[in-house]
Amino acid sequence: MYKLLRAPFRPVTYSRWLHLCVPLLLLAIWMFINPRWPWMPLLIVIPFGFVPWVRLAEGLQAQFLLTPQVRESDRGGGRGDGDVSGLSSISTTPSAGWSDRWRTLLWLEVRLVVAGAAMFATVWLPLLSVEFVATALGHPLSPDLALPLTPPRWAAALLAPVPLVVLIVLVVLLGEMITGIAHRLLGPSAAERLTALEARTEQLLERTRMARELHDSIGHALTVAVVQAGAARAAKDPEFTDRALNAIEETGRAALEDLERVLLVLRESARPPSQRPTLAEADRLLESARASGAQVEAQLSGKLAELPDSVTQEGYRILQEALTNVLRHCGPVPVRVRVEVATGRLDLEVTNPLPERPVVTSRSGSGLRGMRERAALLGGEAETGPYEGGWRVHARLPLERIR
Repeated sequence: MYKLLRAPFRPVTYSRWLHLCVPLLLLAIWMFINPRWPWMPLLIVIPFGFVPWVRLAEGLQAQFLLTPQVRESDRGGGRGDGDVSGLSSISTTPSAGWSDRWRTLLWLEVRLVVAGAAMFATVWLPLLSVEFVATALGHPLSPDLALPLTPPRWAAALLAPVPLVVLIVLVVLLGEMITGIAHRLLGPSAAERLTALEARTEQLLERTRMARELHDSIGHALTVAVVQAGAARAAKDPEFTDRALNAIEETGRAALEDLERVLLVLRESARPPSQRPTLAEADRLLESARASGAQVEAQLSGKLAELPDSVTQEGYRILQEALTNVLRHCGPVPVRVRVEVATGRLDLEVTNPLPERPVVTSRSGSGLRGMRERAALLGGEAETGPYEGGWRVHARLPLERIR
């Protein structure tokens, strides 16, 4: 009841009314040509139902006139009612198969029938209201518009607004009905829904990956900064302090670039994000670890610049997290790094001695779990744990499957 009372003040009521009246043009033209066959437009629209682009035109018209509020929320970043996949409940794509064509044809037929009911209500009910007003004034209209039973003038005055109220109620009900039918007949096909669901899943996976990258990048930068600052204060050497500040500045600048790129993706900005770092830039990580006091012995072999993007980018992050963990938990200790492009795979190994004070080696750490997840997403594996009296991170990432 409250919805009906509010309907005259809602713009969607009148946009749906306009949608109901659009087919009246075809009906009016045909009634002018041959009023003896009022059902003929139902046959005329049959060929149009099989034209793929008709579905696109009908979908756009339905979105603009039947669900304008949903379209506005989609434009503002929201989604339609109950739409978890990000796909609008009314499709705006051409027919992709015979299923879409048959549904489009059925939609055209139903729309014409509903438009006929809307035409009857839109024309007859206002005339009925005018007849009541004329009767109340004592000047009934022509006999063709006479009421079956002529009420008294006072009753006609009271009944004059009733047809207009009934018209609004019918327009609201017909608008709700045609909107529901549009969702069913013009809604996305199963293939379109699957495609949208896959796209949404990829988006969520991308955001999860960005969160891991943010953890790795910022964690590495803060670890280097803390270690460098502590070493500089303990050394009390101006020259060493200057080198430490340079290392902190360089690491912080790289972290800011990573942060900006991640935020651009999370905000879905139109600006293209900067390129993710790759193993071709591994020297930057190694120099940062050396500047923090670690004795890094690196062995890089193979054509790292020719690795697949996903492998070299995830490998860079695994190496970054491994070096960050060394600096965070063990301090400036000797570190051996081996990155080798073997047959069909990339081997990445980081080993270091453990400090005298035991460290927690739980597998529940987000950094270790993140390395294993990165490798698993590429079809590889990453092992982390004690090894020959020290600690080792060993990742094997396949190449052929990625290519």
